[in-house]
Amino acid sequence: MGEIIKSYYRKVIAEFWDQKTAVVLLGILSGLYFGTVGVVWAVTGEFTRWGASFLKLIGVDLSPYTYLKIIKYKGTVLTRIDGVMVLGMFAGALIAALFGQNFKLRIPTAKRVLQALIGGIIAGFGTRLAMGCNLAALFTGIPQFSLHTWFFTLGTIFGTYIGIKITLSPYFRGEPKLVKASEFNAENLKANTQIQPFLGWLGLIIFAGILLSRPEMPNNLKLATVFGFAFGFLIQKGQVCFTSAFRDLWLVGRTTTLKALVWGMAVQMLLTAVFIAKGTPAKVLWAGPNALIGGLLFGIGIVIAGGCETGWMYRSMEGQVHFWFVGLGNVIGATILFLVWDKGVYKYLAEPFPKFSLIEHFGYLPAFILTGLFLLGLYLWADLREASGRSMIKNKTMPVRRV
Repeated sequence: MGEIIKSYYRKVIAEFWDQKTAVVLLGILSGLYFGTVGVVWAVTGEFTRWGASFLKLIGVDLSPYTYLKIIKYKGTVLTRIDGVMVLGMFAGALIAALFGQNFKLRIPTAKRVLQALIGGIIAGFGTRLAMGCNLAALFTGIPQFSLHTWFFTLGTIFGTYIGIKITLSPYFRGEPKLVKASEFNAENLKANTQIQPFLGWLGLIIFAGILLSRPEMPNNLKLATVFGFAFGFLIQKGQVCFTSAFRDLWLVGRTTTLKALVWGMAVQMLLTAVFIAKGTPAKVLWAGPNALIGGLLFGIGIVIAGGCETGWMYRSMEGQVHFWFVGLGNVIGATILFLVWDKGVYKYLAEPFPKFSLIEHFGYLPAFILTGLFLLGLYLWADLREASGRSMIKNKTMPVRRV
């Protein structure tokens, strides 16, 4: 019995999870989050509010900016559903990393910091231009049956291709760095990792204690915090990063992540349709150039930065300092977008175009079929890229990126 318990502990708590399992669970949780809390799983709207709060703190009058009214900017991070959910995600990812002994401070070079900031700013601007990131405009957006998510996804696919071309340039390739064997201290590493599971359990107790000690906290905020924790735990355990999903597909034909995402969206679509039918309003936004251009910029930015919105969140909790700057860049980029939204961006790129819901325009069955065909198209494209990757390996034409 003891060995069985140890085996399950290793598989569930200590080791990384099978990516498809983690992503399908994320799809199920995301659908339930939508149905019980009433909002979609999204993060960059909250990052935009962080930027607005900073400007407010230094005395900037925010009343003229209509974008902040669209994203319902009010209160604080502790009184907003998205706010506590994002905090829960950070907590879940950190505790998952500690359980798996995956936390280790890694300091980037100045060049990598600059790359993280630039890529993060481009991605952050793009996500808010499209009104969502790889979550609300893709993974949790496509199951909402909103046409704008298709535009964003196609833009992201082409954007990641452009981003790869940029990062394969001589400037980004850089030179390999060799570390002397004497600089590696195995004993220090072992001592550092052995204490991590204990810190993880301590963190989990503190997290639960904070929730239980706040009876005045509204139930919807508590629920959002718990869902956020689960999201963060799963993205770390499954190493779920949309950057690698598209980048690796273009580079070497690796399909594991993208195919897992397709399965997660398919499962989620079934759940969200039930809740939409019961009256929970879907998130449907402008199907215009803003979504396509936003996806394009997002795709370029995440490849330059090295991580998407979910990717930088869990990696930053693993101690990878590079991704702290990616997150900072995201906030800066989102802030720039809301500052320029009323200076022609909304008027020309979003306002003239409809908020197109597949369900409202075609009905449930056609919406299911169309969304299913779109997901099938992504799956088949992944198969084609996989075949192309095998061909490159066979013919030894694989592109090489030095880090």
